[in-house]
Amino acid sequence: MSIASYFRSEFKKDLIVCLKMTVFFGVLFTLINRQFSVRGASIVFLFSALYSFILGLGNGVINEFLNGKWDWVKQTNSRVWAGIIATVIYTTLGVFLIHYIQYVLVFNNDFNVLFSDRLLFAHLFAIVLSLGVAAFFHAKSFMNEWKKTLNQETTQQQIVAKTETAKFETLKSQIDPHFLFNSLNVLTSLIGENPMQAEKFTTKLSKVYRYVLEQRNKELIPISEELKFAKTYMELLQMRFEDALEFELPKEVSNPDLKIVPLSLQLLLENAVKHNVVSSSKPLKISIFEDRGYLKIQNNVNPKEAIGKKSTKVGLQNIADRYGLISEEEVHIENNNKTFTVSLPLLLKTNNTMKIIDDFENSRYIKAVEKVEKMKEFYQNLITYLIFIPIFIFINLRFSPQFHWFYFPIIGWGIGVLFHGLEAYNYSLFLGRDWEERKIKELMRKDKF
Repeated sequence: MSIASYFRSEFKKDLIVCLKMTVFFGVLFTLINRQFSVRGASIVFLFSALYSFILGLGNGVINEFLNGKWDWVKQTNSRVWAGIIATVIYTTLGVFLIHYIQYVLVFNNDFNVLFSDRLLFAHLFAIVLSLGVAAFFHAKSFMNEWKKTLNQETTQQQIVAKTETAKFETLKSQIDPHFLFNSLNVLTSLIGENPMQAEKFTTKLSKVYRYVLEQRNKELIPISEELKFAKTYMELLQMRFEDALEFELPKEVSNPDLKIVPLSLQLLLENAVKHNVVSSSKPLKISIFEDRGYLKIQNNVNPKEAIGKKSTKVGLQNIADRYGLISEEEVHIENNNKTFTVSLPLLLKTNNTMKIIDDFENSRYIKAVEKVEKMKEFYQNLITYLIFIPIFIFINLRFSPQFHWFYFPIIGWGIGVLFHGLEAYNYSLFLGRDWEERKIKELMRKDKF
C-alpha cells in the first residue's frame, strides 16, 4: 500500500483508534491519579493524546510509508533495516518531544531536566516500550505481506492449472471423434451424391477447425466473432441434418465491446445435438439471443432414449470453470423439460488476474483460516502477557520501588490483549488438539461455503 492509498483508506481508521485510546487512557489515569479538576484531567488527557498520536499514529504512518518504498518479500533486508532505523530515530525523537512538552512546558522544569538521571529511566522505558509495540506492528505487516504473496502465488498456480485443464477439455470436446466420424461420413456420402455440396461442407469444416486452433489460447473473444463462428458451425450441422435442424442467430449485437469465453457456443451447440433427437418429425430448434447482459443459447428438449452413456456434463462444467477464472458472473442453466437454456455472461475486458487474486483472498475459506489465525495469535499474546507481567512487576519492585512503572505495560499491553480477544471472541482455550481444522470447517459451514 502506498502512503497516498494509506491516507485515503486507513488513516481515518487509525485516527479513530488513536482517539479511542486517548479517551480510554485519559479516563483510566484520571481515575488512578484522582485528577478530578479541569486542569488535572486536561493534563492527563493531553499526555494520553501525545503518546497515542505521536508514537502510535506516527509509527503507523512510517510503517505504511516504508511498505510503499520497499517490498517486504522481494526487498526484505532493505525493508527490515529501513524499519529499524526509521522506527528507532522517530521513536527516540518522539519520546523526547513528549517529555519536553510534559516536563518542560507543562510542569515548568528547566530544559536540562530532560538529561537528568531522574528522567533517564523514564526515557528508556518509553522508548523500549514504544519500540516493542512498533516492532510488533512491523512484524504483523511482514506476515500480512508474506501471506498475501503466498496467496497470490497459489492463485496464479491454480489459474494456470485450471486454464490448461479448461483448454484441454475444450480441445478434447472440439475434436470429438464421434463428431469427426459423423462429419466424414456425411462428407463421403455428399461426394457421391452432390460434389458441390461436399465441397461446401469441406470448406466449412476446415473453417470450424481453423477457428478452434486460432482461438484456443484466448481468454475472451468479441461476441460478434463467436456468433460468426456459430453461424458457420450451424450451417455445417444443417448440411448434415438438413431440415431436421433449425437455428436462429441475432442479426446484430448491442455492444461490439462485449465478449464471451471462446468456443463456448460450439460446445453448447454440439451438446444440444448430442443429447436430443434430431429428425424431420422432431426437429431440433436452437435460438441464440441477448437478454439483460447475457447471451442465451436455447433449444427445445427432445431427449434421446439411449445416448449410450449418462451425460458427464463435461462441456457445461468446462464453460462454467473458464468463466469462474475470469469473472464473478456465473453461467446459468435452466431446464424446464420443454426448453434447455444456458445463459453466458457478456463481459468487458478487465484486469482479470488481479480480480481473481482479490476474489481468492476474499473467499470464505480464506476468511475462515484468517479467523483461526487470529485466535492462535490471541492465545500466544495472552500467554506471553501472563508470563512477562509478573516479571515486570518483580523488576520494578526490586530495583525502583519508588516509581511504579509496571502499570504502563499492565494497562497498555492489557488493552492490546483485550482488543485481540475481542477480535477472536467467543472461543475457549480448551478446544482440543484438532481445534483448528474443526473451527475452519465450522466457519465454512456457517458461511455456507
